[in-house]
Amino acid sequence: MNVKGRLRIRSAAPIAEGDMFTSAVAPDSEGLLTVVQPRAARLSAPEMMRARREEFAGELHRRGALLLRGFGVAGPEQFNEVVQAFSADLLEYSHRSTPRTKVSGGVYTSTEYPPDQVIPLHNELSWTHHAPRYLWFCCLRPSAAGGATPIADTRRLLRLLPRELVARFARHGVLYVRNYYPDMDLPWQEVFGTDSKAEVETFCRAEGMEWEWVTDDHLRTRQLCHAVVENPDTGELSWFNQAHLFHHTRVGAEGAASLMAMFGKENLPRNTYLGNGEDITAEDLTAIRAAYDQVLYRFAWQAGDVLLVDNLACAHGRDTYEGPRRVVVAMTDSVDCTRITARELP
Repeated sequence: MNVKGRLRIRSAAPIAEGDMFTSAVAPDSEGLLTVVQPRAARLSAPEMMRARREEFAGELHRRGALLLRGFGVAGPEQFNEVVQAFSADLLEYSHRSTPRTKVSGGVYTSTEYPPDQVIPLHNELSWTHHAPRYLWFCCLRPSAAGGATPIADTRRLLRLLPRELVARFARHGVLYVRNYYPDMDLPWQEVFGTDSKAEVETFCRAEGMEWEWVTDDHLRTRQLCHAVVENPDTGELSWFNQAHLFHHTRVGAEGAASLMAMFGKENLPRNTYLGNGEDITAEDLTAIRAAYDQVLYRFAWQAGDVLLVDNLACAHGRDTYEGPRRVVVAMTDSVDCTRITARELP
């Protein structure tokens, strides 16, 4: 499938390096990642961001990801300064799907899954109607082994998928069904950040989400969301959903069978369907996961690295790791995905 005809990049020129920094496309990243490094030790990342914000935004929209390396970002407070030099619109991590802890302001720990678990590639909060446009990572301490944050171009991924599959998902969207239990996955109180059922219902109503109190402590929600979006800055289409990640088969065939035996289909903690209610086939899931593998790009963290991704164009994940690892994250600039949903292909 060729969607290049929709391309309308606002800033196609590379970043002008000047005396402040150097920039280069990372080898083997297929043009996804630009690495920016200072020419002088005195240059701070916030200073550079403020001075060249529009150029960096243009490069980010064109590529998908920027890596700031060698700027000496040593803690959450400095990281927060870098983020706010680019955007003051820091977002709270509400309606969450993974455990994490607020560090300060809009800075959070990265997902607190055990180090022996892989986090598959995904676009942040792409299973909601409101997602962050920009996603930030800062590596304060790289792990002794493993621990990379792989990234992937989801514009390129979409072009690798069978056209019929993309057209079907775009037309129907993805239906996310979650069952919240007190002792399985995340309880509803943690997901919604409240102990009030009334507040949960108000949130669900505002987000166009169906809800049902199956029992006093068992909440079920259903939400229909997009599968493909159109980037407002480039016009490019991007695969933007978590159909593969929320699907119960994400844990493997044996784990999926155990979940099905334990809960039954209707009560699975998480599952996805086509928006028309049909099951997502094993063939579709295999094709989607294989496409993610084809566009994956991995680099090794260095202490002080700051990674900025255009969340509409670039997915991310996490490798397993050994030893202590500290990566903090931030999200900025909320996007109403209902306004950029692509239901038909060109």
